[in-house]
Amino acid sequence: MGILAFILFLCVAAACAYLAERLVPNVVPGGFFTSAIVGIIGAWIGGALLGHMGPELAGVSLVPCIVGSAALVFLVSLCSRGFRHRVV
Repeated sequence: MGILAFILFLCVAAACAYLAERLVPNVVPGGFFTSAIVGIIGAWIGGALLGHMGPELAGVSLVPCIVGSAALVFLVSLCSRGFRHRVV
């Protein structure tokens, strides 16, 4: 993977993270940048686990990226909500 392909992957994964953040009802603390980082990691995990299915943009399969991003954003939002209520 070249540097241009990696930059395109980051852009597409960040867009998938934005969609995933809108699909998940909870909020990730830290705003868009935190959810973009979590979404990029989730897109990488979703692409690795689900493989290549659905439409592709810049060599990135969109369906696994959105599913992986949504799952990881949901898990992070659940964990962060639990920590917020614990701290007094």
